[in-house]
Amino acid sequence: MTTQILFIRHGETDWNRIKRIQGHIDIALATSGVEQAALLGARFKREAQEGARLDAVWSSDLMRAQQTAQPIAQALGLTVQLTEGLRERNYGAFQAHDSEQIAERFPDEYAHWQTRDPGFAPPEGESQRELYHRVLHALEPILAKHPEGRIACVAHGGVLDCIYRFANGIDLEAPRAWPLLNTSVNVVDFGREGSHMTARVVSWGDVSHLPSASADDGLKRTPEPGR
Repeated sequence: MTTQILFIRHGETDWNRIKRIQGHIDIALATSGVEQAALLGARFKREAQEGARLDAVWSSDLMRAQQTAQPIAQALGLTVQLTEGLRERNYGAFQAHDSEQIAERFPDEYAHWQTRDPGFAPPEGESQRELYHRVLHALEPILAKHPEGRIACVAHGGVLDCIYRFANGIDLEAPRAWPLLNTSVNVVDFGREGSHMTARVVSWGDVSHLPSASADDGLKRTPEPGR
């Protein structure tokens, strides 16, 4: 029994442009992000007319994800279903700063962050390991609700990073070598082996609906995914 999920990173925000960490701060899409989301909705409508079904649209409850999910749902006559479990990583005190500001204001914590220790959590924030387990836990009820279904999940760069690592068996400590693009469509098939969830990447980083390259989410001087 396989469930196919089309994971989509939210559209561009003003903070994406200036490499400022958003985390759980509820930032709206930039004008460019709204345009990207509209193009995404048109793509799904076109694909549905060509016979590609979509059973449900799920989204992180953060505004930038919801604004990206709505055009998809509207194009298909569906309602967006929300979950806190697909939120971006909580970066705590790092939120609302770029990497240069973090290095200046939190030099010790910044140095630790750069070691890629998955157990490191910013002050008042969440570690990469905690995010990873939160995301996988959040997927379980979604998969149970849509056995053999095909659904979309709109989320964030950090969430997509966790999915890619899980599907490919990549350690959390390993540097990222795959894109996490605004409004990219990333297709993953989920199944089960006994009681264990399995995943296989079908395609990754598809932004064919956009007229130009989509923004990645790498911070200045750091490979961390986290926005």
